[in-house]
Amino acid sequence: MIPLSVLDLSVVRDGGTSSLALDHTTRLAQHADRLGFLRFWVAEHHNMGTVASTTPGVLAAHLAATTERIKVGSGGVMLPNHAPLAIAEQFALLESLYPGRIDLGIGRAPGTDPRTASAFGRHPHESVEKFPRDLIDVMGMLGDQRGDEGMWTSFRATPVLTSSPTVALLGSSGYSAQLAGMLGLPFAYAHHFDTGQTNLASQLYLDKFEPSPVLDEPYLILGVGALAAETDDEAARIGLPSQILRLGIRTNKRNPLVSPDAAVDHPDAQQARTMPSQQLIGSTERVVEGLRDLVHRTKAHELMLTAATYDLEDKLRSLDLIHAAWR
Repeated sequence: MIPLSVLDLSVVRDGGTSSLALDHTTRLAQHADRLGFLRFWVAEHHNMGTVASTTPGVLAAHLAATTERIKVGSGGVMLPNHAPLAIAEQFALLESLYPGRIDLGIGRAPGTDPRTASAFGRHPHESVEKFPRDLIDVMGMLGDQRGDEGMWTSFRATPVLTSSPTVALLGSSGYSAQLAGMLGLPFAYAHHFDTGQTNLASQLYLDKFEPSPVLDEPYLILGVGALAAETDDEAARIGLPSQILRLGIRTNKRNPLVSPDAAVDHPDAQQARTMPSQQLIGSTERVVEGLRDLVHRTKAHELMLTAATYDLEDKLRSLDLIHAAWR
């Protein structure tokens, strides 16, 4: 079977703190490391009371220091928020500290609202328009130089670059799929966003792919919402809080992750249960069957699992069950 990886957002639960959420992320990364998962990525979100992961480079440094072999990185760095040199320096430093274990997943969205994005000092619309050029500059400063001219001719991310992090392009649209293909980069598609465009984006990437200095053949990673338990009923119980959270995101009601007991009586519980979604929540057999079907439909080369649970133990158990059935 193809490799499995993990994406975590450090979701803050009701009555919890950012410190607790980040501790749970750390323990989840250590568990994924012991099980043999390939990667562990963390995201960039800003000015959100429900998400503690704001600075992937900082969090990745901590996770790499507390794990042994798993690749760690960003899923992703939202490049319109940052100067290319700053990101290149961050991840070149990480690669120097942990050679061969660092991933730089790069996204085009701001990861927040326009007002917050403007607070970074870069005009959001202008930065998005410059995204392909900024991406190529970051790649060049990390050793993958495309063309004769770029920031790499004047700036170095480290004094001596001996190895490079894996650079992947993230996306939830056909635009990113085609750009990743044309640049010959790994492409991580956010299937868990429920846009309904997974098959189209996957095919666009495969069709547009051109071999590059870093990749001879396409490499498609799919982010998948997956939560398994011993039974469908138990999975539905521990998964309802995340369904309510997702409904809140869609309706702009961003509240902390409630407990399974509180979720049962939540006023949005029924709407959350019936909300159309491609999330896989169920028994191990049902979830693994869904994952295999997704691989068959898209020709994905790797699946990156993500889930939000009130209790960390439920998420650890889900990884155990999926991992055991996947081998």
